[in-house]
Amino acid sequence: MSMLDIATIVIIGLMVGNELTVSLFINPAMQQLEPGARAKAVSLFARSLGRVMPFWYSACLILLIAETVLRKAQAAFAPLLTASALWAATILFSVLLLVPINNRMSALQPDDSPQWVVEHQRWENLHRLRILLLVVAMILVVHSLLR
Repeated sequence: MSMLDIATIVIIGLMVGNELTVSLFINPAMQQLEPGARAKAVSLFARSLGRVMPFWYSACLILLIAETVLRKAQAAFAPLLTASALWAATILFSVLLLVPINNRMSALQPDDSPQWVVEHQRWENLHRLRILLLVVAMILVVHSLLR
């Protein structure tokens, strides 16, 4: 196993783990907060993750493309190509649907409670679909690289 393989698995695994953490632990914990505190927390998380995630997603895609190109004559090529396509589709899905919602949530104020509750729930529902795509891509990557 090369250093590239290790880096790819670790960086993608951390990304998927982060997205799962947001959905399984952070958002349910925020549900327990008072409305004003919850709005503030949603806004803070939206801003901080919104700054980092584009670079992290891009780094993952670059690693996936590198792995795919390096294995173009191997059995791992097809699953890696599929994983790369899923990752690219996830980025497009995020940019078109999730980023606009995230941007609105990051600008919300605590007194905008009805609006941020609707926005946050819509984001969470779409985020679960994104997680599913990422998990499938990660399974393909790990299976391909550990053969």
